[in-house]
Amino acid sequence: MSSKSPEEILFKTFGYSDFRGKQKEIIDTVVSGNDALILMPTGSGKSLCYQIPSLVRKGVGIIISPLIALMDNQVSSLRHLGINAAYINSSLSWSEQQNIENKLKKGEIDILYVAPERIVKEEFLKLINELNNTVGLALFAIDEAHCVSEWGHDFRPEYRQLSVLDVRFPNIPRIALTATADKPTRKEIVDRLKLDKSKIFISSFDRQNISYHLRYKDKAKQQLLKFIKTKYINDSGIVYCLSRKKVEQTAEFLQRNGLNAMPYHAGLSSEIRNMNQKKFLHSEESSIMVATIAFGMGIDKPDVRFVAHMDLPKSMEGYYQETGRCGRDGLPATAIMFYGLGDLVNLKRFIESSEKSEERKRVESQKLNALLGFCESIDCRRKIILNYFDEEFSGSCSNCDNCINPPKKWEGHIAAQKALSCVARTGQFFGVMHLIDVLLGNSTPRTKQHQHELIKTWGVGDEYDKKKWGSIFRQLVANGYLHADISNYGALKLTTKSRKISDVNEVWFRDDVTHSEKYESKKESNSGSQARIANESFREELEMAKEQPLWNILKEWRSKTAKESDMPAFIILHDRTLAEIVNKEPKSLSELNDISGIGQTKLDLYGAQLLTILNS
Repeated sequence: MSSKSPEEILFKTFGYSDFRGKQKEIIDTVVSGNDALILMPTGSGKSLCYQIPSLVRKGVGIIISPLIALMDNQVSSLRHLGINAAYINSSLSWSEQQNIENKLKKGEIDILYVAPERIVKEEFLKLINELNNTVGLALFAIDEAHCVSEWGHDFRPEYRQLSVLDVRFPNIPRIALTATADKPTRKEIVDRLKLDKSKIFISSFDRQNISYHLRYKDKAKQQLLKFIKTKYINDSGIVYCLSRKKVEQTAEFLQRNGLNAMPYHAGLSSEIRNMNQKKFLHSEESSIMVATIAFGMGIDKPDVRFVAHMDLPKSMEGYYQETGRCGRDGLPATAIMFYGLGDLVNLKRFIESSEKSEERKRVESQKLNALLGFCESIDCRRKIILNYFDEEFSGSCSNCDNCINPPKKWEGHIAAQKALSCVARTGQFFGVMHLIDVLLGNSTPRTKQHQHELIKTWGVGDEYDKKKWGSIFRQLVANGYLHADISNYGALKLTTKSRKISDVNEVWFRDDVTHSEKYESKKESNSGSQARIANESFREELEMAKEQPLWNILKEWRSKTAKESDMPAFIILHDRTLAEIVNKEPKSLSELNDISGIGQTKLDLYGAQLLTILNS
């Protein structure tokens, strides 16, 4: 055991005076040698739950992490705090790996990051066993533990082999962590990793500072541009697209319209991906990453102000994890999605054409349907998200599109009957665009045998326009009256539920056509919700600091220092720390040490420079 307590390490190394939420209880559990399963939302301080116990307990803490970029970011941050951290992965040469292994054997590394594929190899297990018998093992931390679940959105088969750690090292505490896991996934994490004796800690999944907004696609790139230029013209954000081609097209479109956007997907060379990721992380000004879901896990840039989806994600878990990458600093942020029925058809086609088991395909389809239901709901977005993760939430959040600007409802069982009848009378062979043309009388029958059947539905829907009928068909799919047949190019088919439509007196639709696509300015949109209350003091401190000349002076110093150190500015000092320095104006090293986020290492590195600026 270290002679230092968790509280002392928190203050002297990380620069914080108090633990947040359940951090203290979790850390005490692991320090005492017990296993733990941690469910915390992104940005709530999960990393400290294994980093501090690694420094308190004897030996090296081994952190199992799925991505090289994630390891690199974490190790850079820890080294900057004076912690002996390292990683072993495929980005290192053989000699570099040997050098780290030698340091491990000498007890010169406190925290080691390694990929799950490597740790389960017999050669590496022998190294761990040697360390256990010499310098000691502090703990095993399994980050992104939801990857163990076959039914999850981010399954990695190698995670299932991590149960070997319980077999080979039964006396070493294990801590599994995730920000995204519904109840079945939690059970699978416990079962697969043999964590049945672990203590489970579940924090609220509510990211209060994120405002959720969904829009039906109508020239989506133009919608995205309007959103960014209206609300976040000087800020950083992430834009997710389903395909590599769309990533490239969207990034080019934003660039042509004067925005600092860059692409990221697996089809680009590692050099380009690394260069773009570095630009994004290091930028203190407006910077937009347009990416597939290959980008994001472990990205801890705190000032991402928005996440935009240009297509439906694959599941609620995926949506929650991806939107969670904005607003990590606790300040207001926006998650916006532009979606359409075509997204559903494409994703269902992707699921059906995969080589996965029929059971897995069924589960993925169910998850996708649940997400579509979320999109089409008139209920509070936050309530649906939290209920999905088995967390109770009632009332209105006042911080999503449905709460800020409640959509109108209209009763449309006649419209539903017309739509379903049109599907039936055209033989269940066609997609939504042709069906709308038939209802509006804008299309001719495709074949002679359809002519007679089309008489009763031809032109009967001219009371609504294309947008309205598109919304009706979309909601009929979301509510189970229709389903898209992937084997027939997305043709809409009747369901058991739709055949009972004549027995239904009321079918309610949300009125997408009248639902406003107004984007408030940042200040206007930041009033009145419980989301802002949690961080109102920080917001006020930041606004007050930004009014002072000292704020710009300190930002210039931070930017210069970050460039010289080749690391993101937020690793040097967070905005929260800069704001506190500006507002409190410390006059000595002792007073500077009381500033949140300045531990002993940063005091040694930057204390004299900061005092020179403050006293000039």
